[in-house]
Amino acid sequence: MLKSFLKKSGWTDIMVSILFIIFGIMLIARPEAIMSVISILLGLIFLVMGVLKIIDYFANGKKDNYLISIAVVMILIGLIIMFCADIILSVFRVLIGIWIIYSGIMNLQTAIIWKDYKSRLWLLTLLLAILTIIIGIYVLINTGAILQAVGISILVYGIVDIIENFIFIKKIDNYLE
Repeated sequence: MLKSFLKKSGWTDIMVSILFIIFGIMLIARPEAIMSVISILLGLIFLVMGVLKIIDYFANGKKDNYLISIAVVMILIGLIIMFCADIILSVFRVLIGIWIIYSGIMNLQTAIIWKDYKSRLWLLTLLLAILTIIIGIYVLINTGAILQAVGISILVYGIVDIIENFIFIKKIDNYLE
């Protein structure tokens, strides 16, 4: 019975991983479209929660004043997410890009210090620092870079999880002995 349950659980995990892979591929191929859908859905969730808080406020005879405040905040957050998602993503992308470039510059400085100390790693550090700066510039220029990176991470996670689950299902008899 336990063996059957564990195998079903493994297959369920594989199905979820396939959904992750599909979502990752969609994020890589169409990051802006996926972001639009996600922002609309997330915004609607906040709007519905805000409306439900307003209903709860009036249903309780207007005695919980904090409910109306929470409702207004949730509705505002929902509207901002729905209509300003591009601005939020752009600010996030710029901050991430600047942080990556800053990190590359700090690594560049480290490479120069290592060269002065005659370390053999200075050249590798220099190349990685330059690569980091280039990636930071790419993130600043490409609007979908962050979402594509998330898509790649989700895709890799899905593939690794499927492999792990196949190994688990195949070896389940060994685990139960």
